[in-house]
Amino acid sequence: MRKIAAVMLLVLLVAGCSKEPTPQDRLTKYIALWNEQKFEQMYDYLSTDAKEKITKEEFTNRYHKIYKDLQITDLKIDFKKPKEDKQAEKEQAHYSFDAKMNSIAGPIQFTYEAKLQKEERADKKNWYVDWNTGFIFPKMQKGDKIGIDTIAPKRGEIIDRNEIGLAVNGQVYEVGVVAGKVTDQTLEPLASLLKMSPEQIKKALSASWVKPELFVPLARVAIQDEERIAQLIALEPVQTRKVEARIYPYEKAAAHLIGYVGPITADELTKLKDKGYSSNDMIGKRGLEQVYDEQLKGKPGVKITIKKKSGEAELLAEKPVEDGKTIKLTIDADVQAAIFDELGKEAGTGAAINPVTGETLALVSSPSFDPNQAMLGFSAAEWKALQDNKKQPLSTRFRMTYAPGSVMKPITAAVALSSGAITPDVAVPIQGKKWQKDKSWGNYFVTRVHAGTAPVNLEKAFVFSDNIYFAQAALKTGKDAFVNGLKKFGFEEELAFPFPLETSTIGTLDREIALADSGYGQGQIQMSIVHLLSAYTPFVNNGNMVKPILLAEEQQGQVLKEAVVSAEQAGVIAADLRKVVGDPGGTAHAADIKGYPLAGKTGTAEIKQKQGETGTENGWFIGYNTESPSLMVAMMIENVQGRGGSQVPVKKVKKVFEMVR
Repeated sequence: MRKIAAVMLLVLLVAGCSKEPTPQDRLTKYIALWNEQKFEQMYDYLSTDAKEKITKEEFTNRYHKIYKDLQITDLKIDFKKPKEDKQAEKEQAHYSFDAKMNSIAGPIQFTYEAKLQKEERADKKNWYVDWNTGFIFPKMQKGDKIGIDTIAPKRGEIIDRNEIGLAVNGQVYEVGVVAGKVTDQTLEPLASLLKMSPEQIKKALSASWVKPELFVPLARVAIQDEERIAQLIALEPVQTRKVEARIYPYEKAAAHLIGYVGPITADELTKLKDKGYSSNDMIGKRGLEQVYDEQLKGKPGVKITIKKKSGEAELLAEKPVEDGKTIKLTIDADVQAAIFDELGKEAGTGAAINPVTGETLALVSSPSFDPNQAMLGFSAAEWKALQDNKKQPLSTRFRMTYAPGSVMKPITAAVALSSGAITPDVAVPIQGKKWQKDKSWGNYFVTRVHAGTAPVNLEKAFVFSDNIYFAQAALKTGKDAFVNGLKKFGFEEELAFPFPLETSTIGTLDREIALADSGYGQGQIQMSIVHLLSAYTPFVNNGNMVKPILLAEEQQGQVLKEAVVSAEQAGVIAADLRKVVGDPGGTAHAADIKGYPLAGKTGTAEIKQKQGETGTENGWFIGYNTESPSLMVAMMIENVQGRGGSQVPVKKVKKVFEMVR
C-alpha cells in the first residue's frame, strides 16, 4: 500500500509541474506589469505577429511618450477572470478588460478586447498577447497620432467699485521683421525705436526656428504710441500685428496697487510647477496681479484627440477652459486718481477709506512707474533709471510703516482717557517751548511749536498739536497701560488685509524718554497708512475700530476691535479733531472748506539718528467729514522740511476733498 501511495503522489507531482499556463494567468500578469508601467517587460508577452509590427524600443518609447505627454496618472487596468473558461483548450483566447486613467484633459476610460495566441517557444507552449495600437486607446490605429490642443483662458480683470477697469484685457502691437530683409542701414534705427541693442535683434533673427521670409517678433508697443509705430512701419522690413495683452487704464495712478504681468521666469516656474503653470504663462509680478494671480489666470482648456491619416480626429478627452475670476475692489478709481494727481512729483503715499463700512477707496504710492511699459518690457536703460531714482518709484509706500508724528496723538489721547491718566477739561500747566521730566533726562527735551504760559487742556493740545501735553499723557498712562492700549488699536498685530502690509510696531519703551516720545508719534512708533486710517475709525463709530476691506465681496462694517475707547471719549476726541481744522488757530485750518465740516489731524515726523541733529521731515494729514463720514483721506509726504511741514499734505488733501466730495 505504501508503494502504491508513493507512486500516486509522484504522478500528481509530475502532473502539477507539467501543467500548462492558462491564458487568464498570462493576461493577469501582463496587466499587472501594465499597471506598474513596466513597458519593457510587457513587450516580452507579445505574440510573434505583434513583435513583427513593432520593435521593443518603439513599443516602450511610444507608451512612455504618450503617457508623459498626456500626463497620465492613476492608471488602473482591470481584468476579471471568468469563472468558467474553456478557451485554454483552444489555440486562441479573447478577454475583455477595463482601463481607467486621469490625463491632462481629465479622465479617460475604455473597455477593450485582448486576443491571446498560444505559441511554442523553446520547446514550451505559452500564451502571448496579440497586441495592437487599440491597447493604447481603442480608436487608435497604426499611423495615428495623439493631438493635444490647449485653449488659453482669459485672464480675469480687476475692476473698481463702479466696475471701471483697473487691469483689463486689450491689444497691443507686436512689432517684428521679415527674416532676411534686415539690412545694416535699417538695423540701427530699428534698434533705437524698439529700445533694443543691435545684438539683441541679431540674436532673435539667428534663432534655430527662423527661416527666410518668416515673421520674427521682436517687441510689443502700445497701440497709443502712434508716432513710434508710424516710424517703425516706415522701415521696410518691419511688420506689425495686433495681439492680446494686459492694459492698465489708470497707468501710474494705480501701478503699485494693481501691479502688472510679465513672462514667467525659470525660477518662478520651479516654485509654481505644482500649480498648473507652464513656461508660456504670463504671471503677476507685483501688486494685486501677483497677490491674486492664481484666481486671475484661470485654467486652460485641453482637448486630446486621435488624429487619423484621413485628417479626421477622434475626441479622447476634453477639459473645458475656465476663464480667470474678475476681482472687484472697493477702490474708487476717481479717488485713486485724485490722490495720485495731488501727490504729483512728491515722494509719499495717500490712502482713503469709508470709515463706517471699512471700504478702502484708494491706495496710492508716489512717485510711480508705467505698468503698461512694465508689461511690454522695460529696456535696460529704463529699468536702471527706475532703480537709480533717489525717490524710489518702485517702492510701494502704502504698504510700508513710518513714524506717524502728531497724527498719533488722537490714539494716545484715547489710551490715556481710557486709563484715566488724563481728563479732557483738566488743564496741564506747561511753561515755555521745552520740557523735560527731570534732570535724569540730561540734555534731552521735548519741544513744542506753540510756546505759551497758559495751562493746556486736551482741546488746546489738539488744536495747537502740543507735543509736551501728549508726552506727559503717555508718561502718566505708564508703559504697560500705554502698550496695552496701543495693542487694542492693532499695534504689533498683522492687519488682515488682502494686500500684504507691514505690521505697525511700538518698539522698545525701556526708558521714560522713549515712552514720552511715543506719545506724540516719535520714538520707535511705526504705522502703515492703512492702519492709521483704521485706527481713526473709532472716532466715527462710537469707539469701535472698523476692519479695512479691499474686496467688494467682503462684508462691510466689520468691527475689528470693539470699544477701543468709550463712545463718550470717542465723541470728545472727534469734536477736538473738528476744531483742529475749524479753529482759526488750528494746525489744519488751511484744510477748512465752507459748508463741508472736516475734522482731522496734522503730523510732522522728524527722521534723525540722534538728539540735536537736523533730520528730514515727513508731513502727515488725515481728515474726514464729520456730518457725512463716508470718506476719510490720509496722506504722507516725505522731505517737507523747509516747505511748511505738514501744511504740504494739508493743502493737497483739501483739494482731494474738493474734487471728489
